[in-house]
Amino acid sequence: MRICSLVLLLSLAVWVSACAQSKEKRVAAVNNKGASSPFPAAERVVKSDAEWKRILPPEQYEVTRQGGTERPGSSKLLGIKEKGVYQCADCSLPLFTSETNFESGPGWPSFWAPVKKENVVVASDKSFGMSRDEVLCARCEAHLGHVFDDGPEPTGLRYCMNGVAMKFSKE
Repeated sequence: MRICSLVLLLSLAVWVSACAQSKEKRVAAVNNKGASSPFPAAERVVKSDAEWKRILPPEQYEVTRQGGTERPGSSKLLGIKEKGVYQCADCSLPLFTSETNFESGPGWPSFWAPVKKENVVVASDKSFGMSRDEVLCARCEAHLGHVFDDGPEPTGLRYCMNGVAMKFSKE
């Protein structure tokens, strides 16, 4: 019984630590607005957290500003067959094209390359006890999703994006 209690306590400590890391990472991003952005200061979209919360729908705010994840299979952007551009839902920066979109299976829109490499920023994400590469909009620092190295050629990358973090514009 004592060993079970110790294991439970250690598990709880690891989980709390992972959540704290996630919050620290998001706070650091807010405190260093634009630090990793390739966009000149005049072109960046910078708003306070209160402004974002006021202007964004709740689910979009949770994902793009708080680093959340939408439910798999729930995105309206899944299965789009038209040609077009996927833009940041918060600032309209072009992120991906329909030519790089592919069906990867896990339930989120997936792409093998961004429109321009400088339109996205890849940052380390060590939340929830995992080590992943987070993808952010380079202009407004919206959390978009994560990138993995199990995608198709020619890049071998899979940008697994939250659909609520993007909007689609037909060509």
